[in-house]
Amino acid sequence: MSLTASRAKAVPGSRGNPPPRTPAQRRQALGLDRGAWFLLLPALIPILVLSVGPLLYGVSLAFTDAQAGRTAATQFIGLDNLLDLRHDSLFWESFRIGLVWAVSVTGLQFVLAMGLALLLNQNLRFRWLARTLALVPWAMPEVVVGIMWRLVYHSDAGVLNKTLTQLGLLHENVDWLADLSYALPAVIAVGVWAGMPQTTVVLLAGLQNVPHELREAAQLDGAGLWRRFTTVTWPALKPVILAITSLNFIWNFNSFGLVYVLTQGGPGGQTRLPMLFAYEEAFKYGQFGYAAAMGLIMVAVIAVLLALFLRKKLKEDAA
Repeated sequence: MSLTASRAKAVPGSRGNPPPRTPAQRRQALGLDRGAWFLLLPALIPILVLSVGPLLYGVSLAFTDAQAGRTAATQFIGLDNLLDLRHDSLFWESFRIGLVWAVSVTGLQFVLAMGLALLLNQNLRFRWLARTLALVPWAMPEVVVGIMWRLVYHSDAGVLNKTLTQLGLLHENVDWLADLSYALPAVIAVGVWAGMPQTTVVLLAGLQNVPHELREAAQLDGAGLWRRFTTVTWPALKPVILAITSLNFIWNFNSFGLVYVLTQGGPGGQTRLPMLFAYEEAFKYGQFGYAAAMGLIMVAVIAVLLALFLRKKLKEDAA
């Protein structure tokens, strides 16, 4: 008797031929257990209603000529809005400014937050107070942060001009938020200050999960501070760093409230981020379809950039 014939005559339930699964077992293997779905509904419904639904509606608007106050029915115009965006130099300039803003803020946030997290991870006196104070900017609403920094940057009564003048670094007041040369760097500094605490908290949590025994072993082997950081701390923090930098880049690129309160996109569009540009197009000029197309382009480009970044990082980690 051949091997194939012997397998065909095997008794169901034997070692070579396991018994067929019941429908309930098949549903459970596919993750279709009704009880699990029922427990997920309270979390899924708000996401579908408040996130997925508006996202799909915004994507659909990008292919229409929707306008504010229009009496005629909205028409489907296909790719016309996207084709018009190809020649919109103002939008692509705002996109360039948005990338400069997002990369600068994300990079500076990470560098400063890493230094602060390493400091707060030490056994210092009053460490609890330092950790609490480090979270203050994170606890403040963006509007409050914007108003506060507008007062700091004020050309006549601002603390910054007064301090720099007393130190002899300035001979005349500078209007930081209205000067073409200083507006974007000034806004970037505020973005770094406002977003650094959340990065610090995440990195500090990662540092506390690094085994202390590994650092002690490296120290016994004669490794200095920098050597211990590069060989022990940094590899252990790589997954945390990848996650927080990716999220920070998305959050910073989609910033709206802070920059709007500080400059409203001025002076001369030097701080007009793409989100601000789309907001003005929609709610100042009433071009909802065109603004939705801008949002679609932003989502697509950022998704591609992040995919390339994550793919590169994952390949480096796997190597």
